[in-house]
Amino acid sequence: MQRRGVDVTRARLTLSFGRPATLIAGIIAFVIVLCADQASKWWILDVFNLPLKGSVAVMPGLDFTMVWNHAVTFGMLGGIGSNGPVIFCTVALIAVLALLWQTLTTSRMVVAIASAAIAGGAVGNVIDRMRFGAVVDFIHAHAFGWSWYVFNVADSAIVCGVIAWVIESIWSDRRSAVAHSGADRDSMHSSGSATASRDH
Repeated sequence: MQRRGVDVTRARLTLSFGRPATLIAGIIAFVIVLCADQASKWWILDVFNLPLKGSVAVMPGLDFTMVWNHAVTFGMLGGIGSNGPVIFCTVALIAVLALLWQTLTTSRMVVAIASAAIAGGAVGNVIDRMRFGAVVDFIHAHAFGWSWYVFNVADSAIVCGVIAWVIESIWSDRRSAVAHSGADRDSMHSSGSATASRDH
């Protein structure tokens, strides 16, 4: 009996984790985002030498512009002071742990990839703060007098991951609502058929 209880406990622990496919996809997404982010920053700083050039036009509407970002994604929450890097790194690492746990436990493929991509981007920016005291931003999109915040690959992964997660959650809620309404209709139909059979 005791051994059987242990087996049940192990089964429950196993079921608490997501499918192997989602876990593998999440790990791949995390590694790709982190490597792409750090490789692009290495190229910008050490090969292209953007800090000396300041800003370089790449194509219409896109420049490489060197910005040392002491705030968070897209320059938000700037002006915190000298404790900013420590605060941002601490909050980011806590968020990364939560995101990686989500990647480990979810069975939804899009959520696994999105959470891992967000975590990879957050880690990429944390590495910058630990190395330089600020995040390396260099992608500058603009057109017809409009100019977006200067950002990097990590920022792009974070924003795209959040958007994908939100869209998938909305679709999942709609699918669940449709499934529940269908189940209710089937239940009502079965109940009505049973009642009719008893009347006969």
